[in-house]
Amino acid sequence: MGRNTRKRRSPLATKVVAGAAALAVGGGGLVWANFYASAHESDSSHHRTRSAGAQVATIQCPDVGQKLRNVPRGARSGVDKELAKLDEQITEAYARLASTRQAQSGDSAYVQNAILGPLKSKRTAALDRIGINIRRGGGDAPGGLDRFAECRGMGADQPGNGDGDNGDGNGGQDQDNGQGQDGGQDGGGQDDGQNQGDNGNGAAGPFADDFVDINDVQPNSRDLENGLAANGDGGSTGSFTAVCGVNENNLFNSDNLIVAPGVDNGAHHTHDYVGNQNNNAFSSDDDLAGADTSCQNQGDKSTYYWPVLRLQDGTQEFDANDLGGGAEGNVGKILKATEAEIKFVGNQQSDVVAMPKFLRIITGDAKAFTNGVANANSSFSCTGFEDRQVTDKYVLCPEGSQVVRTSNFQSCWDGQNIDSANHRDHVAFVQQDGSCANGFQAIPQLQVRLVYDVPAPTVENGQVQNPYAVDGFPEQLHKPITDHNDFINVMDENLMNEVVDCINGGEDCQ
Repeated sequence: MGRNTRKRRSPLATKVVAGAAALAVGGGGLVWANFYASAHESDSSHHRTRSAGAQVATIQCPDVGQKLRNVPRGARSGVDKELAKLDEQITEAYARLASTRQAQSGDSAYVQNAILGPLKSKRTAALDRIGINIRRGGGDAPGGLDRFAECRGMGADQPGNGDGDNGDGNGGQDQDNGQGQDGGQDGGGQDDGQNQGDNGNGAAGPFADDFVDINDVQPNSRDLENGLAANGDGGSTGSFTAVCGVNENNLFNSDNLIVAPGVDNGAHHTHDYVGNQNNNAFSSDDDLAGADTSCQNQGDKSTYYWPVLRLQDGTQEFDANDLGGGAEGNVGKILKATEAEIKFVGNQQSDVVAMPKFLRIITGDAKAFTNGVANANSSFSCTGFEDRQVTDKYVLCPEGSQVVRTSNFQSCWDGQNIDSANHRDHVAFVQQDGSCANGFQAIPQLQVRLVYDVPAPTVENGQVQNPYAVDGFPEQLHKPITDHNDFINVMDENLMNEVVDCINGGEDCQ
């Protein structure tokens, strides 16, 4: 499979690829060794501790981007570049963690002294530069930024404790994520984490415990109607469907224009794109407005993008040796969706207002494994079983059923901003009654439903063969909880007004 984006390589490419190349096996990627030989149970409730010599699976660092909520506009470019530098530093540290297992086994202090200590020093310097950027932009840098410098090791069976995001990412409002929160435990269970090696493909996850049979997920465990179209007289019950294809043009890159504008490989994983055809880290709003679109309605130049889904079968893709791809543990065959349903719906309590042009929304959290689940949102299911949704497991579908990824976006807007410093505060999910809090206005809610033909992995005796997984940051171990979805509104005014009229008028349009 090819791509039509230009080839770029970041300044750190040589260093990181060299470290990763030493670990490549089979389809490439970072080897995930047997981390749990010296792990032990601390009590009968399955809270795990590790002995002094135990090895850790990954690195958990505070997500500084979620802490920064008052960054002057003039400082955001510099701050975003420093935030991207923090991600690069974690990637380098994780590559070193994965490549030094032998040294770690003979020295209980190795990880702290050789990996986490130097990482803290680098992060401290980057945090200092973030403060300088904010002050130069006329803002007040948060006090004590250096408290976010320290990282820790964590196991593959330990969900993040929220250190990376102490809030809910939405200004502390009492909100629902549009889909409920079952956490996906039903029927899946939790493996004790022992004796897990790599999954046979040289990739850092996923593992057997990351999968659940769809028949073992409880029906209606997530309220998919919460925050969607209303049945009452006060709501807006229509919809608008955008038909934009399934990335037939092979537009892929590992950039993220929302989170890391101007930064090559800012995502550290590869994205699928539909809609706008000029979406990369260096695209301006004018570039987006002047671009071609894959959408049938040429007035919709919005960009809809999400991490690719891969089958870890040893296939050497176009990015097998690139940052964002195999050099960062994202290995195997890229699977295109057979369906990409993009729909805008209404609000339970009120009419919706038009989205502003260039509004940016991220739903889900690419770092939810280390951050904690406060912003986790996307879910997995199977065709024919879509009343069963799970956020923290990949699903095993029966023969004839296809894998479904669902993302329902925030649908309340602050009425002023197209983005915010942490890329979350300007939008919010509805409250439990379907209304918007704190004076926010209801906007059309974007729903993205992706369907895939995925050969069912084989899970036996605690091992998984030929698993599928979403691309992600290397240290996130391909956990399903890290799935996410991104959107920039580039509809022209006439089309956006049509969307609003259809939804408020109770019509179903496309």
